[in-house]
Amino acid sequence: MLSLLSIGLAFFVIAASPGPATVSNATVAMRLGRKTSLIYGAGLSTGLVFWGVIAASGLGVVLQSSVYLLMALKVFAGLYLIWLAFLSAKSAIHPDNDMDQVEIGTRSLMSWFIKGVFLNVSNPKTVIAWMAALSVGLGANDSTAFLVLGVFVCVLVGFFTNALYSMVFSLNGVMNGYKKASRWIDGSVSGLFALAGIGLIRSAFIKQV
Repeated sequence: MLSLLSIGLAFFVIAASPGPATVSNATVAMRLGRKTSLIYGAGLSTGLVFWGVIAASGLGVVLQSSVYLLMALKVFAGLYLIWLAFLSAKSAIHPDNDMDQVEIGTRSLMSWFIKGVFLNVSNPKTVIAWMAALSVGLGANDSTAFLVLGVFVCVLVGFFTNALYSMVFSLNGVMNGYKKASRWIDGSVSGLFALAGIGLIRSAFIKQV
């Protein structure tokens, strides 16, 4: 039980740490509200499940040793983050609160779920986070059943963490604060996405030099 608690706490620290997924979820919550953010967060969590299965099945080690496959995934994920940076920058330059209602009406909740899944699935670094969290509480003699249980605990923690972000950042006070400072917030988010994307692409080639 203590080992599972250790795994859960380690994964919570990783999942709750500021990054492209958590920042984007917070922004969605502040801009579009709780319902949309919860759906988007569920998509992010589902994307985490994908990498959890990869890590637990041992494919994570294979992925880390496959230089060209990992490089391609990093470049793809980096380009996607740069695209998100462009969208956030566009929102910062042309803030328009009236667009929120249009965006909610024209974009289905399912599309937000898929967008969340895609963001986490496109980030190969997530498998490293999974392997780090699982290694905290797993021993060499632990059974496969215990490994599966550890993955299940991390899945629950992932859904809880994203839901917590959705609940906190969709509070009226937080949303009102966002509306007043949307230009600065979207600009900062754009910078974060751009730095993360460039860093990911750079890491894809750094070992090739």
